[in-house]
Amino acid sequence: MLTNKQNQLLSFLIKRIEKDGVSPSYEEICIELNLKSKSGIHRIVKALEERGYIKHLENKARAIAPTKYPNGQPFISNVIDINKLLHPKDRNNKEISNEDTKKIPLLGKIAAGTPIEAISNYEKFIDVPRNYLISEESYALTVEGDSMIDEGIFDGDTVLISKITNVNNGDIVVALIDKEEATLKKFRKKGDSIALEPANKNYKTQIYGPDRVTIQGKMCALLRKYH
Repeated sequence: MLTNKQNQLLSFLIKRIEKDGVSPSYEEICIELNLKSKSGIHRIVKALEERGYIKHLENKARAIAPTKYPNGQPFISNVIDINKLLHPKDRNNKEISNEDTKKIPLLGKIAAGTPIEAISNYEKFIDVPRNYLISEESYALTVEGDSMIDEGIFDGDTVLISKITNVNNGDIVVALIDKEEATLKKFRKKGDSIALEPANKNYKTQIYGPDRVTIQGKMCALLRKYH
């Protein structure tokens, strides 16, 4: 369990990175945590690094980045503030031109839990930075359910999916089961069996034959709305 100050620093670090794309300065952390000197910050940072919650980035002016949330769930680095899509900026806070963004369809909801009806209807289109996509053919889905929370994917998040079928064990994919139900899960294949693994201990891994599962894409980024 983290100390109060460790929790405060880590939470502030995650909030700033997810909101602004850069980690806060030590001066900003001192103000946030109401500390008088940077030496206290260094001690907290070192303790978090030793426990695997943050890491140092080489050749960066603001050189710390989170690897986990305070509850121990993995931190996803490619989270985009969905509010910023109205005026998209890159990680250096520069306006992104239309050439650097791509309009992709928001298809509806995807179950991160019990599979729901297959996604097919286009609701609307959203503009996203091209560098977050790994295929020109991509789409977005809104997550419903909590079976992927240990991967930092929460109910109400929007995932960006690139339409590729050549996926590796451990990839997070959209899987179509029996051509009827779609779900967001970790992909794992062993022999002729395909396992769709949740990231929540309250859910069980489901095993299918290869003829029952169609991979409809791989998750490449995540959008989150901040209020």
